[in-house]
Amino acid sequence: MRILHNINVDFMGKRKFFYGLSITLFLIGFINILVRGLQFGIDFKGGTELQFKMDKPVEVTELRDKLLNIGLGDLEVKMLGGNQGALIRTELQEIPKDIFPKVVAQIEKTVLDALPGLKITEAERTGNSIVYSVSSPDTAKRIVEKLFTSGYQAGRVSEEPNNTQIKVRIGISDWIKDNLRTKLSGYNFELRRSEVIGPKVGNELKTDAVIAVFLSLLGILIYLAFRYKFIFAFGAVLALFHDVLITLGLYATLYGVIPNFNLEINLTIVAAFLTLIGYSIMDTVIVFDRVRETIKLHKTESLEGLMNMSINKTISRTILTGGTTLMSCIVLLIFGGEVLRAFAFTLTFGIIIGTYSSVFVASSIVLDYAKRTKAKIEF
Repeated sequence: MRILHNINVDFMGKRKFFYGLSITLFLIGFINILVRGLQFGIDFKGGTELQFKMDKPVEVTELRDKLLNIGLGDLEVKMLGGNQGALIRTELQEIPKDIFPKVVAQIEKTVLDALPGLKITEAERTGNSIVYSVSSPDTAKRIVEKLFTSGYQAGRVSEEPNNTQIKVRIGISDWIKDNLRTKLSGYNFELRRSEVIGPKVGNELKTDAVIAVFLSLLGILIYLAFRYKFIFAFGAVLALFHDVLITLGLYATLYGVIPNFNLEINLTIVAAFLTLIGYSIMDTVIVFDRVRETIKLHKTESLEGLMNMSINKTISRTILTGGTTLMSCIVLLIFGGEVLRAFAFTLTFGIIIGTYSSVFVASSIVLDYAKRTKAKIEF
């Protein structure tokens, strides 16, 4: 399949207009980042993320209303998988001290309902767990089984045959489950996933993410400087910075403006940015390869004419490969659900801005450098 074959568009002649467009997009995003800031997920700022599975659908507004004012601050609730799954996020890493005794009381009620008249003694208590002592190892085993089937993280303190102590870990998920059981009767809940990230780990992950992106750009700069010339490498890497910064600015611009596009920066988004960088540089390298070939064949032609010729020859391939990838990302964006939405959105916009920058940023920078320095580009 061949489209846009033998076209002759003066791409480089329009570069000043697109310089202005890029600067405008960058400034809009930069102002929004300064004024509104970027919203980071729990990967970077710390917090707790829980994923529940229900046996039948429930409306997000109903679920959110039931979890308001339960003592965990602002909870973010999103539905997954046809309203039978729920993603609940909070900035808290540990259950609040005033909530802890309420969960303990519910645990003891669960035990006494199963074993009426049983005497249990509290042996130890920490910020996120409690240890009970009972009369016999057999009783300890029965209590562990009951608590475990009720959804609590319970286990025997040791595997010794004469062990009579049970340790129960108490987290935010336990309090949420207790409230769901009480306020949404008739539903069965299953905790599918629980992630807790402390603020120190979050800061380390944030630093590592910045280093990962920087090192990838540095590696690309060094590789392209050897393969082509330094100005080609500089133009390509500047185009990658252009792609990343404008996409970040779009995150800040859209947050709280468009429903379902309150996108947060997390480790998945870092992976999407690295994928965006790889896709964009691939497009740029294809254009530069054709420029190098064209320069060798048409040594008397002006550099602007050679670049236009190279872009026109590769534009069909760019549209076909970019278009098919874009269609896959759009399908993910529409049908991939809440978990994949941010990743799919980043790739969708990244493919568009990456293709744009390969033509109107990377190539234009090389051309303007050659014109201002009157340097002759040869290979």
